[in-house]
Amino acid sequence: MSQESDIPRPEARNPRGFADRRARDLAAERKILAAVSAVYERYGFEALDTGAFEYADALGKFLPDADRPNEGVFALQDDDEQWMALRYDLTAPLARFAAQNWETLPKPFRRYAFGSVWRNEKPGPGRFREFTQCDADTVGSARPEADAEIIAMAAEGLQAAGLPAGTAVLKINNRKLLNGLLATAGVSAEGQKLAVLRAVDKLDRLGPDGVRLLLGEGRKDESGAFTKGAGLSAAAAEAVLAFTAAGGGNDRSQTLARIAEVIGGSAEGDAGLAELAAIDAALTSLGVGQDQAMFDPAVVRGLEYYTGAVFEAELLLPTVDEKGQTVRFGSVGGGGRYDDLIARFTGQPVPATGFSFGVSRLAAALRAAGRDLGAEARGPVVIIAFSQDDMAHYFAAAGELRAAGVAAEVYLGASGMKAQMKYADRRLSPAAVILGGDEIAAGQVTIKDLDLGRALAAGVKDNSQWREERPGQMTVPRAELAPTIRKILGL
Repeated sequence: MSQESDIPRPEARNPRGFADRRARDLAAERKILAAVSAVYERYGFEALDTGAFEYADALGKFLPDADRPNEGVFALQDDDEQWMALRYDLTAPLARFAAQNWETLPKPFRRYAFGSVWRNEKPGPGRFREFTQCDADTVGSARPEADAEIIAMAAEGLQAAGLPAGTAVLKINNRKLLNGLLATAGVSAEGQKLAVLRAVDKLDRLGPDGVRLLLGEGRKDESGAFTKGAGLSAAAAEAVLAFTAAGGGNDRSQTLARIAEVIGGSAEGDAGLAELAAIDAALTSLGVGQDQAMFDPAVVRGLEYYTGAVFEAELLLPTVDEKGQTVRFGSVGGGGRYDDLIARFTGQPVPATGFSFGVSRLAAALRAAGRDLGAEARGPVVIIAFSQDDMAHYFAAAGELRAAGVAAEVYLGASGMKAQMKYADRRLSPAAVILGGDEIAAGQVTIKDLDLGRALAAGVKDNSQWREERPGQMTVPRAELAPTIRKILGL
């Protein structure tokens, strides 16, 4: 056995839950981010970028309860012995930033942000440990109209991202309504309330019967694992289920009337109803129709810091997986009011509300719904390399094309012309430039229109005039290289 074969070599593999993304996926995500950012800026929100790491004690519910604070987050100890963790979301960093800079910030402070977040959780199909989020938040306004504006902006942002009106709906609820209902039922312990919220949050997955078990003693799943329930009485559990069923239909005012009949008139429940009524009025003024935003008491965001209005964006488009089978994407974003989060730092209540969506998830949902993101990752014009002696001519041509606003590259592999043409095709290059010895001597250049070749190979029969006016290959004077390529590209 040779010494070289004895060298230990690592296996080329991704860490679990971390994905590689090529140009096609990146282009789709960048297009979504550019479109949504433009909407947020039109609403007067400013961009903010915080660091990837936060001190572990700034991450709220992920505070360490052991020597190593690594439950749910990726953490490490700095050289000053303080624990830092990769940010779990973009909201906790905003809370820290607002508390740290509150005296100098304009109030309310309106910001949007996007970037990678990391979660130290068990990965699975479609569930990654690193992904991109995009958030918009208003900090410092307790008005229900601030919630309404976030909802309206989310609806417009989703449309800009590629979901036309009618293909997604914002479903809105208020945590105070369920709190009021539970108070009437005699439930006051925070842990029990949270268990109820988490049970209701599983309604779309488990259905009323499964949630009924979780509201009571608990539920055993298909694997035999048992989840302890909220411990409500049978009457209280039925009251919660009746509350979640009070939605339906797109008339927001009628839904509010049905909810009012169910919750029984507690002070907190009445406050929640008043907030939703104000949100309804603001949404109407903003031109957000009932089909874009509706009240649904079954929507309960599971995160602990939501205190009032909560909302989820649900995809309505039919979607299919890679095998062509129908799948349900469900929520593609959500948010709500979190008036207690910044108080962790300051001791003073600071109202805040916001919306967040997963960029990769939204891109995947659009693709699963057959929506063309218009973000095909086109390759550059490829300049075929025949001879080392003529490299100066090839690079001069590439420089001219780049100066004319055209992406171009000189083939720098070691293959012949046939393989180079195949390379250009795999790159989805729009054209290949041929500068052989005869072309160079004659002061000419040959251009092969690869887009036309693909269209003909795919059997494109429409737009015959377009095909007739585009010769598959042409030879033009060398000085006309850039103008000819720009014409092919429609520039």
